[in-house]
Amino acid sequence: MQPTITVAGLGSGDEEQLTLGVWRRLQEAEVRYVRTDKHPMMSLFEKNGLSYTSFDYLYEQMESFPDVYEAIAAALIEAAQSDSPAISNEGRSVLYAVPGHPMVAERTVQLLRERCPEAGISLHILGGESFLDQAFVRLGFDPIEGFQLLDAGELHHSLLQPKLHTVIGQVYDQFTASDVKLTLMERYPDEHLVTVGHALGVAGEERIETVPLYELDRIEGYGNLSLIWIPRSEDDRLLNRSFDRLHEIVSILRSPEGCPWDREQTHQSIRKNFIEETYEALEAIDNDDPSGMQEEFGDVILQVMLHSQMEEEQGAFNAYDVIQTLNEKLIFRHPHVFGKSGADNADEALQNWEEMKAEEKRRKGISREGQSLLAGIPKDLPAIMKAYKLQKKAAKVGFDWDDVEPVLAKIEEETAELRQAIGDGDKQEQARELGDLLFAAVNAARFIDADPEEALAGTNLKFMRRFAYIEEQLRISGRTFDETDLQEMDRWWEEAKREL
Repeated sequence: MQPTITVAGLGSGDEEQLTLGVWRRLQEAEVRYVRTDKHPMMSLFEKNGLSYTSFDYLYEQMESFPDVYEAIAAALIEAAQSDSPAISNEGRSVLYAVPGHPMVAERTVQLLRERCPEAGISLHILGGESFLDQAFVRLGFDPIEGFQLLDAGELHHSLLQPKLHTVIGQVYDQFTASDVKLTLMERYPDEHLVTVGHALGVAGEERIETVPLYELDRIEGYGNLSLIWIPRSEDDRLLNRSFDRLHEIVSILRSPEGCPWDREQTHQSIRKNFIEETYEALEAIDNDDPSGMQEEFGDVILQVMLHSQMEEEQGAFNAYDVIQTLNEKLIFRHPHVFGKSGADNADEALQNWEEMKAEEKRRKGISREGQSLLAGIPKDLPAIMKAYKLQKKAAKVGFDWDDVEPVLAKIEEETAELRQAIGDGDKQEQARELGDLLFAAVNAARFIDADPEEALAGTNLKFMRRFAYIEEQLRISGRTFDETDLQEMDRWWEEAKREL
């Protein structure tokens, strides 16, 4: 006959809560295994002379909990298939008892559900009161208000939703509690109140404490029957830290009940705002201003959200589609991180990126045939940045000099032609020759591995600081620009070069 594994839930720890059906099966079983004997119900086994084998020894042998659970599942399947368990008319039968309910936070049961069918084993699961039943009663909240159960060992701040009651189980010790605390602090203030429950519903052992989050790992007594509860909250300080809240706010601003100005905007009307906000973010970066960066990055994100909301209203896509597309692109273009390719340095990583980018176009049916090598550069890119990208693309197919000397000679040539145009007095020709000179200078930047935009930005900043020094000297002397001359300003300029 077919071998059988029966999984029975021992409940939350109080023997009064053990179901009659489970208790009968425990008494009738001839071969009993328990995941752990560190559970209050084991005293009932002892009082009634129920023998059992515990898997606690595996916790000491294995390096991680997943390894323990794998070993337990394998041992149970082997026991069910061997001749050692009792053999009845119904076949070989093994009873496996677990704390709480077998289908709540019990990884070994999930492994058995996956593997028993292919091993030819019949699996039966008998429910029991889970620790959640006592949590609802002893902590006093209704899960229908919104509830989530999370595993302390796999907790990530992206899973946290302040609008839901959150119970975190598997808080075995203070080290685990410390990890939970650090993760919670990424969404909650340090002073936010959280509740710790030990052995809920177990007479003489239950302990419930509410403490500020920063004290979470200072509580004594963490063990197999410990959990952490964070009550649901509508506090704006918590909700405003979520992307969902941002999406909600932008949709309200664009709604008929929202802001008249936001409602009237189109892609074109706020197009320039996107550029302005980006440059303000760049300025904060250049100033190494963390506070400014925090604010300006938000303004850039707002532009993305507004444009996405406009398309959502048309039924084209929404902000979540934008995020999905970005996530998929990042994963696809980083096979050396998320796939099987390798990259030992930045150059190899960039090569992977370009190869996967080309693969993306191939999959989308975008052919390079008939398309210029220089295609794909945004037409509205600032001229210096565009020149730099054009030259890099042309250089890839060999349209380039071998070293920087011919580039410098080209700069001299273009400088001479600009002089000639200035001498001729032809304004249009002067502008054309100036463009040629700038293009040649950008090429020089490429040869010395300098970004021309950044190089010019640095010079602009240097000019502003030195000119501010001149203004400061005039202010100290109580004069204006009308009361000085170029010679004096040039002297101050040289002083600024030395001092700054």
